[in-house]
Amino acid sequence: MRAILALADGAHFEGTAFGAEGATVGEVVFNTGMTGYQEVLTDPSYAGQIVALTYPLIGNYGVNVDDVESRQVQVSGFVVHQLADVFSNWRASESLDSFLKRQNVVGVTGVDTRALTRRLRYEGVMMGVLATGDELDPAALVAQAREKQGLYESVDWVRRVTTPEPYTWGPDEANAKFRVSVLDCGVKYNILRELAHLGIRTTVFPATATADEMLAGDPDGLFLSPGPGDPQLLGYAVDTVRTLANSGKPVMGICLGNQLLGCAFGGKTFKLPFGHRGANHPVKDLPTGRVVITSQNHGYAIDADSLKGADVRVTQLNLNDGTVEGLQHNELPVFSIQYHPEASPGPRDSTLYFDRFLDLLEKSRKS
Repeated sequence: MRAILALADGAHFEGTAFGAEGATVGEVVFNTGMTGYQEVLTDPSYAGQIVALTYPLIGNYGVNVDDVESRQVQVSGFVVHQLADVFSNWRASESLDSFLKRQNVVGVTGVDTRALTRRLRYEGVMMGVLATGDELDPAALVAQAREKQGLYESVDWVRRVTTPEPYTWGPDEANAKFRVSVLDCGVKYNILRELAHLGIRTTVFPATATADEMLAGDPDGLFLSPGPGDPQLLGYAVDTVRTLANSGKPVMGICLGNQLLGCAFGGKTFKLPFGHRGANHPVKDLPTGRVVITSQNHGYAIDADSLKGADVRVTQLNLNDGTVEGLQHNELPVFSIQYHPEASPGPRDSTLYFDRFLDLLEKSRKS
């Protein structure tokens, strides 16, 4: 079956449909990772977006039941250059095509993803419509995409992906080294797995939880998760983060958690032209001079100038464009990073920051 991806700037790309039939709307973005399509599909930070993968061959190792990052597929649509006809992996339980059908997500294969990526890099990310059918009108789809311009920035996507009720993850109370409360703005399961590997039992709270709710039970530390959308729409979460950061307990934030922490101390955010989404972003740690290769997925960044005179300082920078990649409170045991140390598959250079959080928890207990 035919499928068309139409962009708000007037361009359209034709291919062959796979996954579910129908039409979907979303902000069109690209990811440069060579592997990890299942993790991309289920990452809550992609909610509301149609994702194009720059690596050409997708689906060759199928889909398994263990590598999901959330309870469902989160992307609005999926764009690839070549969908593998056959998948082969000892862990695979089904094909990518059947997985998307089951999750009711529209996909298209046969697209010139290099041309699409170049357009998004030069024009910036934009709204698009991805539709299947043999009688599609490209001009009508383009008109629909134009009507949706600005929609992504107006939606609080965090409320759509956060857990409706608190839940726990990791070792039981008797075997846990520490207990940490997590503010779920779109947490990835592998973050919880990494913390559990360190002996940390997490209680995951909805993004709308109050600081009092998260501090009840006297947790050893606090964690601010990644998530989708514009931080400027999350005033309720910023207020919570401000209270948590000033509680005196160790706090770690990742991605959106980094932005929320910056906003809590007076910082501002802005939208990047085409975002950082991939597994090859170099980041420099300013205090040590160390450079790590990171996995990233965000469309917004902190304005470094807006933090001048604040109680937090910039500690890390992206070496591609100079944007803020890390923050540290001047006095409190509070820090955050903009990238994903839990990314799997992805570079593992930055997993040391989970160890840093563990060190803060240990020092806090001794003090």
